[in-house]
Amino acid sequence: MNVDPNLVEVFCVNNQQKKLYPMGTSLLDIYDDLKPELKYRVIVAKVNNVTKDLKFRIFKPKMVEFMSYDEPAGMRAYVRSLSFVFCNAVHKLFPDLQVRIEHPIAKGYYCKLLNNKKPINQKMVDDIKAEMRKIIDADLPFVMSNVTTEEAIEIFNRQNATDTAQLLKSKGFLYTRIYELDGRYEWFLAPLAPSTGYVQLFDLLIYHDGLYLQVPDRTNPFRLEKFEPQDKLFDVFSEHTKWNEIMGLGNVGEMNEMVVDKFKVSAMIKIAEALQEKKINDIADAISARQKIKMVLIAGPSSSGKTTFSKRLSVALAVNGLIPMALSMDDYFLPRTQTPRDENGDFDFESIYSVDLDLFNKDMNILLSGGEIELPHYNFEKGEREYLGKKLKLGDKRVLIIEGIHALNPMLTSKVPSENLFRVYISALTTISFDNHNWIPTRDNRLLRRIIRDYNYRGYSAVETISRWGKVMEGEEKWIFPYQENADMVFNSALLFEICVLKKFAEPILSVVPENSPQYHEVHRLLNFLRYFEIVPEVELPLNSLLREFLGGSSFKY
Repeated sequence: MNVDPNLVEVFCVNNQQKKLYPMGTSLLDIYDDLKPELKYRVIVAKVNNVTKDLKFRIFKPKMVEFMSYDEPAGMRAYVRSLSFVFCNAVHKLFPDLQVRIEHPIAKGYYCKLLNNKKPINQKMVDDIKAEMRKIIDADLPFVMSNVTTEEAIEIFNRQNATDTAQLLKSKGFLYTRIYELDGRYEWFLAPLAPSTGYVQLFDLLIYHDGLYLQVPDRTNPFRLEKFEPQDKLFDVFSEHTKWNEIMGLGNVGEMNEMVVDKFKVSAMIKIAEALQEKKINDIADAISARQKIKMVLIAGPSSSGKTTFSKRLSVALAVNGLIPMALSMDDYFLPRTQTPRDENGDFDFESIYSVDLDLFNKDMNILLSGGEIELPHYNFEKGEREYLGKKLKLGDKRVLIIEGIHALNPMLTSKVPSENLFRVYISALTTISFDNHNWIPTRDNRLLRRIIRDYNYRGYSAVETISRWGKVMEGEEKWIFPYQENADMVFNSALLFEICVLKKFAEPILSVVPENSPQYHEVHRLLNFLRYFEIVPEVELPLNSLLREFLGGSSFKY
């Protein structure tokens, strides 16, 4: 068959259509021609399983899937684009101030205005919002260009964005993709929307000594995410961010420069690990100071290091003269015949209703009143509870350590006196950023941990782990995050340098995933993310490091 060499074939995944287009046709033009039905507005597209902006032009045969705001990649593009608008608005109104989008919090983003010598007031916020709206209504284009890294560094130094210049200088790539909006430049790890008119929905609030950038709901982009203050989580983020500043390590560029000096990186590991040890001891001291505490409940999302934390906390409690005893929530699962099912008809083991709440509360109250119980054992093969003669009684110094996703849910201990409980929330709260405008999502940190652990200890490939990750996140949103502020204390399990350590282990696992895998889209994103980190060898990690739960070599048994 004779085909015009100036035409290229495009297969649209959304509507399964195949069509020829002239070389150089943009994704936006293809979308306008094919008109695939999406629930919300298209914002980016997958091209051969790699995210591209809609101005990307086709010169070879491609498989294209258009993505709207409700897709994870689509919402990430929305937030990046909105961040650029926000930073531009602040620069126009207050040229002497610099924006630092510090970290995600309460489903939005906490931002600081650096060099600001006055408290932020409502007029300032209203002015920034009005300027943002002006930029959005003008529908200004985000213009992407590939320039030499040397030129990009010069551009960012001119803008006084030395944090971005330092990041780019630390890696030595030949070319760098940058974006321009109304004369200002930004570096982003992934694509933006075509123009400012794509980010209509937002809000800006005063939060603590900074600003809170409110973004659309991930499940319904026609409404904003509900703002619910998370002050306990915020305090932990703030404390660790201050420690980063003391160590001179707020950004990845600073980290990369330190990594080349083995003596400095050795000191950094020791300080970061010592800080975690201090925090664990602080929690143990708080528990020991309250004599009525008999149950320590530990909850956190996937791959937050709950198991190692529980073991290290047990050691710290023993030092304080207590006798910690682990109790598994899994043994209180309902028989399989009574396990609730999800909307797809599958067993929902993450639901709190999969736990025998009545039996758990009954047993805990017997123990707290000085009685003895026979511990259940859940037989997962049979899907039944068994009793094997193992007894438990709490003495004066004994404390139960209970780890599980529902540990902070009030329903779990609804009939247990609160004075006997101490609740700990644990998560990997990543506090280092690429630069002042590009944070590192805590979920990416945890996903890398889980990919490595699943590969090393569960025989799962990266494809299998990533394919399950969406369901894991759904469970976290439903059963863990709503209760995190119930904690008496919050523990950050992330180590300042850890992504530099994870890189060595994650890259080989991710690199074998083929381009035609449905999960390659996420794999490519993670590999691109890891490119910007230098490797830190794991040899100096202590044997009880939380990271060893995922990497191996721990002095604890799992």
